Amino acid sequence: MNTPSGLIDVHHHAIPPAYREALGDSVAIPGVDYPTWTPEASLEVMDRHGIAASVLSVTAPGVSFLQGEDRVRMAREVNEFYATLIAEHPTRFGAFAILPLPDVAAAKDELAYAIDELGLDGVGMLTSYGDRYLGDPEFEPLLAEIAERGLPLHVHPAAPPAEDLATFDLPPSLYDFTFETTRTVVSLLFNGVLERLPHLKLIVSHAGGTLPFLAKRLTYGPTIGKYLTERAPADVIASLRGIYYDIAMSANEFALPALTELAAPDKILFGSDYPFMPAEHTTENVTGFQSYAGWSEQQRTAIGRDNALALFPRLAKG
Repeated sequence: MNTPSGLIDVHHHAIPPAYREALGDSVAIPGVDYPTWTPEASLEVMDRHGIAASVLSVTAPGVSFLQGEDRVRMAREVNEFYATLIAEHPTRFGAFAILPLPDVAAAKDELAYAIDELGLDGVGMLTSYGDRYLGDPEFEPLLAEIAERGLPLHVHPAAPPAEDLATFDLPPSLYDFTFETTRTVVSLLFNGVLERLPHLKLIVSHAGGTLPFLAKRLTYGPTIGKYLTERAPADVIASLRGIYYDIAMSANEFALPALTELAAPDKILFGSDYPFMPAEHTTENVTGFQSYAGWSEQQRTAIGRDNALALFPRLAKG
């Protein structure tokens, strides 16, 4: 197929060896076949699909399956692995620093090390930690520091925190991840975090989950319950339009029209979800991105490359 060249993939997972060993036989994401990964495999898939660079992250469960100092040490090992890999391939890889959440104090320490010492490109977080979504007041000081530093924050869904939630014996990544993204953004909206941190460069996964479909519905909070009048954002749609959306698992005729109605073209980013979605899906997502008729070629270039380079200027040097 004819592939566009120079794509920047902001949703590309890495599985550092030490991290995989620490997971052991743990169920990382219920019902999901855990893939093998090597940097060489990523580079091969990238080369085959015209992807110039990928910004790496660890998917759910992050390091939250560990406790205390073990969690802190694993976050450090992952971030140092990223830094080594970037040093070896400076034009091909970037990375979102992983933080030892829900310990906010430890997370702020690791943030400083990962950005100031290791030079990583942004921060990766999950939609929830324990039973708290990112709009919880406990996380706001960390989000404020990320915003003040001007760092991109990529938010990836995790399994729902409610252990007794009926899942129909289906993996949460099949459908529930989209709702987790929606839940965490709604918590940020109705707790006022996005209004207080207007410069937060928030990137949400998978075309925003169900946010494009629910955007107008979310404006009806005070209509449904007057007690929400003080909590509702002044302009829900404007707040949602201030978010960046990656199109991992979403470059198709069903998701892209809704996303394109909500998000401006300068807020959409390419993503592959490799290797949790295999190379064949990268082909599918690149094809969907390339063939979608709802964008001009100038917009397609922005979505595939230029928007990401504005967020990750180091990769523009490649």
